[in-house]
Amino acid sequence: MRKIAVVHDWLNGMRGGEKVLESVLQLFPSADLYCLFHVPESVSTEIESHRIYHSFIQYLPGVKSFYRYYLPLFPAAIERFNFKEYDLVISLSHCVAKGIITPPETHHVSYIFTPMRYAWDMAWEYFENEKISGVNRVLTSLFLNYLRMWDITSMQRIDTPVSISGFVAKRLKKYTGIDSAVIYPPVDTDYFAISRKDNGYYLIVSAFAPYKMIEHAMEAVSRLGKNLIIVGSGQMEKNLKRMASKNIEFTGWIPRERVLELMQGCTAFLLPGQEDFGIAALEAQSCGKPVIALGKGGALETIIPLESPYSPTGVFFYAPYPDSLAEGIRTFEKNRDKFDPSKIREHALRFSSKRFLTEFKNCLNKVLKDPLLLYA
Repeated sequence: MRKIAVVHDWLNGMRGGEKVLESVLQLFPSADLYCLFHVPESVSTEIESHRIYHSFIQYLPGVKSFYRYYLPLFPAAIERFNFKEYDLVISLSHCVAKGIITPPETHHVSYIFTPMRYAWDMAWEYFENEKISGVNRVLTSLFLNYLRMWDITSMQRIDTPVSISGFVAKRLKKYTGIDSAVIYPPVDTDYFAISRKDNGYYLIVSAFAPYKMIEHAMEAVSRLGKNLIIVGSGQMEKNLKRMASKNIEFTGWIPRERVLELMQGCTAFLLPGQEDFGIAALEAQSCGKPVIALGKGGALETIIPLESPYSPTGVFFYAPYPDSLAEGIRTFEKNRDKFDPSKIREHALRFSSKRFLTEFKNCLNKVLKDPLLLYA
């Protein structure tokens, strides 16, 4: 019987990556789980039920709130794990999880959420936000140079790289020279059921990271006098709340049942930043809700725009600015009769969890010498 390990960057909340982790663990209910650090009870019971091994990062002061400041230590921490007893290791990586070191006889499949954003194309979007200047700015540049070199080197250790979208695969090729297959992440289309309710608000469900551009959505809806509910939290939270007008409500991270309720009751879902894929936007489409999205990145693979000859599932705006997003909202409201909830959901079903599990199993069986017996 094969011994299998799954590696995730860290476990401190249920976002898109953790939803993918849940699906992968369905295939391997006895797999061991490795991560840099784990905040107990921060993820689902399905994930928490596995034996979880963590690195020395777990014991550093203030790791729960200030883990980002330990980024320089992450490569060394992930390389310290020992996988000699495993036949197959699956890493799910947006940071350093893909950089594990496995023995020659252990097959390493890495599911790449994104090339490390803070090392490559979005480096200064992250670090400018920290108001770095002077000597610290120079040191940050030197560290980012090291991180990029480590990122390229660590990619060479992967036996089978898989990207979550064509957009991610293209960036991965550009920055590291590595070709990868594409398997779209799972969307729980069974849980996110169709609804024709409209309670008069727009919705965002997101981590509060700089590249998400949530402030653009806030400014756009304020100008238009629309209501906006924002679900999530993160490093930008204080700044965003400081900017909020009275028509904007923050909920923090809330139970899944409440997220479903909000998605089923919204007018439309907003996706103001460039996404690598965008699971939440597809959850909204599964509920029959249109998405107003920046027309770049993974959204181009998951949303059918108004100008398409097919039944649309959303509206694209093409400049990453509040004015452009506001115009996207206006365009949507002028064309609301063109959005059919049943057709929107039908589109979302193409990204179901069942489809993901089938494609992921087929990928594993193709690359392993002895196919796995997978029935999940």
